[in-house]
Amino acid sequence: MKNTAFFSFFLFITFACYAQITTTITWTEKTKLPAANVIYYNSNKKLTWADFKGTPDKPDPTAAITSSGFGYNAGMRSKNGKGTINVEIYCYFNKPNSWVKKGKNTAYILNHEQHHFDATYIIAKTFISRVKEAALTPENMNAELAKIYKDCNSLLTKLQDDYDKQTRNGIDKLNQAAWDEIFKEKLVVANK
Repeated sequence: MKNTAFFSFFLFITFACYAQITTTITWTEKTKLPAANVIYYNSNKKLTWADFKGTPDKPDPTAAITSSGFGYNAGMRSKNGKGTINVEIYCYFNKPNSWVKKGKNTAYILNHEQHHFDATYIIAKTFISRVKEAALTPENMNAELAKIYKDCNSLLTKLQDDYDKQTRNGIDKLNQAAWDEIFKEKLVVANK
């Protein structure tokens, strides 16, 4: 009987501590990525061909490649008996890994490539939504964030693949126009 009472008291204290935990989610451009090599997503600034610093893969039939991704940093701090889980999210374009072939640097192809970066941002915002919904604790924080991140990267791969497949890497102008509208709508939702 004594063990049961102690266990119940321990659970009460544990749950009381968790009630003092809050999660703060912020968008950041402060990362360990080399500043000269990245552009952080900004809905008011579109990519330009000058941002594509990589060397084209000559055998690849693709006109251009956009290398982008998103990531997060997480930590916890405690003050006056209250804990805060801090999650910082970022979305970036990798300049040295992005390239365009000579003669292919048209506005039409740049629009297609911009949407690859937009797709990354949209999924980064999905990641934020899922983190907000998660019941993070000091004990599960790392595992939960890693699972959400993995799931969102799978969504990103699918979105990028669907986009390229349906537009035939931008060659199919009718489907490209349809995807232009899809991205316009998805960006409105992501920016809410």
